Amino acid sequence: MKAFTPNPEHRVFVAGHRGMVGSAIVRALEARGYRNIITRTRAELDLLDQRAVREFFAAERPDLVYLAAAKVGGIHANNTYRAQFLYENLMLEANIIHAAHEAEVQKLLFLGSSCIYPKHAEQPMREDALLTGPLEPTNEPYAIAKIAGIKLCETYREQYGDNFISAMPTNLYGPGDNYDLQNSHVLPALLRKMHTAKAEGAAEVEVWGSGRPKREFLHVDDLAAACVHLMDTFNEAGWVNIGTGEDLSIRELAELIADVVGFTGTLRFDPNMPDGTPRKLLDVSKVNGLGWKAGIGLREGIESVYNEVRNRF
Repeated sequence: MKAFTPNPEHRVFVAGHRGMVGSAIVRALEARGYRNIITRTRAELDLLDQRAVREFFAAERPDLVYLAAAKVGGIHANNTYRAQFLYENLMLEANIIHAAHEAEVQKLLFLGSSCIYPKHAEQPMREDALLTGPLEPTNEPYAIAKIAGIKLCETYREQYGDNFISAMPTNLYGPGDNYDLQNSHVLPALLRKMHTAKAEGAAEVEVWGSGRPKREFLHVDDLAAACVHLMDTFNEAGWVNIGTGEDLSIRELAELIADVVGFTGTLRFDPNMPDGTPRKLLDVSKVNGLGWKAGIGLREGIESVYNEVRNRF
């Protein structure tokens, strides 16, 4: 495998640049002085179209690729659109990774998800917990697609010597998040619910599930910084967890968001809605050992996001 040296003159393709993660990576690259950033909208390049992706790579010849494109959603979306989540994520990651190999891309970073780990994995979840037990059923199709992406990077490295690496972020929030109440993740959904309840003078807010599951949350700008750091410094086989190393219960999260928003009513938990995995905390000792650590506290991050979006609801 050729030695890799980061260079702001590199041509960098950010797949999924309009999404929360992709747009954060673009911001991080621009802050580092990268100016040759290649992007395409879905209308300009359909990542599910193998021929179109191969022609794009052949024409643009990017040096680096950040594979942040994905079909994503919360527990309801994952459990409802199971075939779409599996098919679309498999297709786009396979198309990009293979085309990157054919175009002799110097380095590729694939973004996975903490849901790749078994439902009852020992906490905090280490990288070697992968494939040691059954997955959480509600997001199994998405997790299988992400595991396939990891294995594509792993096997292209083994067979062809490609410098393809993978990062597994925990639950994310931040600028560009999805606030649709049916298909969003828990943090943005609660933020919108609390804001609306306060504005309408509602006495209570419904929270899906029992409130007992524990989750870890990472600001997307922290993730972007970690991705650029790994692209610059990490050239080994395997994948790297990206998180804060701290978690809290959904009840505690709801109470924190209520406090930030200023909602003083009652929180009503609905145990008839699915809880998902009991706990998802990542072991981040590997990435910390590589010289990166999360810097944005949860309350600080939620306050920043709320100040940005409060007038859009």
